[in-house]
Amino acid sequence: MRNEKELEMKNMNWIERLHRWRVEHVSDKMFLLILALAVGFFAAVAAYTLHSIINIIVALLTSQFERTSANWLYLVYPVVGIYLTSLFVRFVVRDDISHGITRILWAISSNKSRLKSHNTWSSVIASAITIGFGGSVGAEAPIVLTGSAIGSNLGQLFHLDRKTLMTLVGCGAAGAIAGIFKAPIAGLVFTLEVLLIDMTMSSLLPILVSCVTATCFTYIFSGDNALFTFHLDNAWTVERIPACLLLGITCGLVSLYFIRTMGFAEGVFARFKDRPYVRLAIGGSMLSLLIFLFPALFGEGYSSINLLLNGHTEADWNHILDNSLFAGQAQMLIPYIALVLLTKVFATSATNGGGGCGGTFAPSLFVGCLAGFLFARLWNIEQFGVYVPEKNFALMGMSGVMSGVMHAPLTGIFLIAELTGGYSLLLPLMIVSVTSYLTIIIFEPHSIYGARLAKEGRLLTHHTDHAALTLMNLDSVIDRDYMAVSPDMELGQIVNKVSRSHNRVLPVTDGAGTLLGEVDIVHIRKVLFRIELYHHFMASQLMEEPEATLSASAPMTAVMKTFERTGAEWLPVVDTDNRLKGYISRQRLYTLYRKMVHDMSED
Repeated sequence: MRNEKELEMKNMNWIERLHRWRVEHVSDKMFLLILALAVGFFAAVAAYTLHSIINIIVALLTSQFERTSANWLYLVYPVVGIYLTSLFVRFVVRDDISHGITRILWAISSNKSRLKSHNTWSSVIASAITIGFGGSVGAEAPIVLTGSAIGSNLGQLFHLDRKTLMTLVGCGAAGAIAGIFKAPIAGLVFTLEVLLIDMTMSSLLPILVSCVTATCFTYIFSGDNALFTFHLDNAWTVERIPACLLLGITCGLVSLYFIRTMGFAEGVFARFKDRPYVRLAIGGSMLSLLIFLFPALFGEGYSSINLLLNGHTEADWNHILDNSLFAGQAQMLIPYIALVLLTKVFATSATNGGGGCGGTFAPSLFVGCLAGFLFARLWNIEQFGVYVPEKNFALMGMSGVMSGVMHAPLTGIFLIAELTGGYSLLLPLMIVSVTSYLTIIIFEPHSIYGARLAKEGRLLTHHTDHAALTLMNLDSVIDRDYMAVSPDMELGQIVNKVSRSHNRVLPVTDGAGTLLGEVDIVHIRKVLFRIELYHHFMASQLMEEPEATLSASAPMTAVMKTFERTGAEWLPVVDTDNRLKGYISRQRLYTLYRKMVHDMSED
């Protein structure tokens, strides 16, 4: 017996042997914590690698630029970056890697939290090229996708169930945010608010482990330097509450502009989905022109953010005009910042629409910083009685716009507080973030990441019933074992089919499988056993229209509503050409739904 076991172990590969050993010696909870630690480490490595590559490329390309004049290479670099990225994606990756966080949400809700293996590295390379050459996007979404993919693929490697895979995806995303910004609390809250993963006891500890691990290793890799530096020179006072409330409303409206304009621009580029060179020409030319006019749009824009957060005098803030046509013209500071704020969303859309790869995380921080600074400057010019420090309001603006764009006020509060050490501004950060969120939800019920999935009914939420329906897979409840009849089949033959069918409905289809109608056994019971009529009736005479049909791509929420509206016991599922895919049983659907709710609530 022992020899047989040893022979079986020898025939396994090392992964299978490790999996067998793990099952026998390590508990599931402990193994999940070990994987969370590994995910946090790899997420930190990915974040450090990406930012290092970006910094190297930027230094090589721009180190010789004149600060006091415009540089014509701004017209060239972004196009080259987008073109190289599009070639990499098309010929190496051969898959769509855009909209990183939306892709994670889709994987959680519709693909059992499974992400492709190339997502563990492809977004890092693509976004490094895009941003390094000046693409006006952020590196955060690609890193979050990378971290989540690492968690998902580690889980798949050890054949873990969907619930555990979802937790590991959350560990990867949380570790990525914590590693990028050295902000473990923000990483945890981001997973709760944006990825909508419930913080049950089984998932809270692994995500915390991933966040702390990623943060510690990022400190080891890059030292104590924060991504943004901020020193509080002017403490917050109660008299500034009205200004904070008004800033929150302003940030909410700016978030609305950001989301709506981004959606419009994406729609324009989507028209040229199958014409990549047209997209490159439009996106590249738009991006190059904008960066040439407003160099602050080059890359992530973090240098501009640090400039506004740490400036003390007009001379300090005027450096944001460097490398532009307006360099040295102090009177252009306010118009320049306003124009950069308005055009940032177009630069971001042009980058991704033209074929680049990046996210909207950094652009929302950038726009928020400009919005907060501009608000404070205009407030002080108008002299409303209470002075507001520009750098403080630039910091709060970052939190406000991010909260509005992502519908994540807690993430906005804790990220900015941890990122800058600005805990002394925690209360005004709360006021601005919450006010911004309350403003944006009047116009937009979903975040910039969730809006696309919400239209398809595939967005996971914290509502248990809705989440259970979202996680259910339509394909898993379709019964394909049905007895179809042709329209010219006689009643006698139909009776023979009935004797072998396990449901009350027989679909009537043509030779191509197109659903023409259905024969309900209950409705023909008066003639079903009258032998003398077996040659007098055909299926075309006995069939009737189904009470409703379900699309094969319909979300489970729509399927459930259709059953409730019709009261039907069985409903047919058809494809876009009305070809029958199978039937869904109301009883089977509700049984699976109850099991899903139970599994989600057992913690």
